[in-house]
Amino acid sequence: MRKLMKKSLLVLAIFVLLYGWIVQNNVLAVYEPVQLYDQVWKIVNDKYVDQSKNSQNWEQKWRNRYANQIKTDEDAYVAINTMLSSLNDPYTKFLNPKEFAEESNSIKGSLKGIGIQIGMKDGKLTVIAPIEDTPAERAGLLAGDEILEINGKSTKSITVDKAADQIRGPEGTQVSLLIKRENQEPKLYTVTRAKIEIKSISQKLPESVTLPNDMCYIRLSSFISRNAAEEFRSILEKNYYKKGFIIDLRSNPGGLLSNAIAISDMFLDSGDIVSTVDRRNYKDVEHATKGVVTRRPVVILINKGSASASEIFSGAMKDNGRAVLVGEQSFGKGLVQEINRLANGAGMNITIQKYLTPNGTDIHKKGISPDVEVKMTEEDIKNKNDVQLKRAIEVLKQLESGYSVASFTSY
Repeated sequence: MRKLMKKSLLVLAIFVLLYGWIVQNNVLAVYEPVQLYDQVWKIVNDKYVDQSKNSQNWEQKWRNRYANQIKTDEDAYVAINTMLSSLNDPYTKFLNPKEFAEESNSIKGSLKGIGIQIGMKDGKLTVIAPIEDTPAERAGLLAGDEILEINGKSTKSITVDKAADQIRGPEGTQVSLLIKRENQEPKLYTVTRAKIEIKSISQKLPESVTLPNDMCYIRLSSFISRNAAEEFRSILEKNYYKKGFIIDLRSNPGGLLSNAIAISDMFLDSGDIVSTVDRRNYKDVEHATKGVVTRRPVVILINKGSASASEIFSGAMKDNGRAVLVGEQSFGKGLVQEINRLANGAGMNITIQKYLTPNGTDIHKKGISPDVEVKMTEEDIKNKNDVQLKRAIEVLKQLESGYSVASFTSY
């Protein structure tokens, strides 16, 4: 198995934000609240990707900042969150036991809420993507929506964690979100919370599209499920006779890095898949192994909700000339986080690496450009007119008839 996978498990997206995770166990045999703070301080000191810690003296400023002040768990939580906020990194965060349990459940594929990924973009609380077939998607929330208010309270200066706490809640209850969409007036959405089952793979086509019989459509809505790569391989093998494949990654926020690597490897006979760079600028490269599941033409659909592991897969296929990307610019999340299991059932996620596409491109805050740009208008969405998928079918027909991937590729 690959060296990076031997080290640990990497995850690149979850329910609330887009994370890259390596699981570490730092549970103490004997627990005192102050020790929790000390644990977090040390983990950041030893592992945080920016050795300058956002241009501050980590030892001097934070090591003994709360000496003799931390008496309870709540004291520790407040002190830790204050310390971590100084890094100005929305992906490095502390999780109390309840939050850590919820995060663990999301990896297992079950969540409670409205089915939405949120994050900070340009300092604004933003919808990264609604999860497919969830209350959020059915309510009409879209990738890129700015959340101005939650239950009538402004989100100005709110953290992602606090926003997530306000959005989550018991099944059957409602949450109201004031949404600002580009070039539109703010609109209030009231969404009923439910249990969310994360479905990774589907072959169900949008209503407005008819697929030629010689093509195979695969909708990959997340890379979270531990079985996603195996299920994906099964679909490829069952459709070996098809002339081409359309892989739909729109609004896919990511998931397990191992899935992104494994699925990329199903199409690549050689070349690099992804590389990671740590705080010491050490570069670790994941290479494709010899042998593929299919050599048929591939078109990949992306949009601004395609992030993290989706961008790793898209970047690997694009840079290796293996697929044509159709749609819109992807989200732009090129950082890897490590999950640390802490004392008292708590945890923390910490940015430890950035990743690069095979060509060495850092896509963080930039995203990946499609080879064929096709935007979905409000009218298209309203009328369920999937112009992006229709264009993908046209491109795949051209590839099947002999056009090269290079004839579409743009950088």
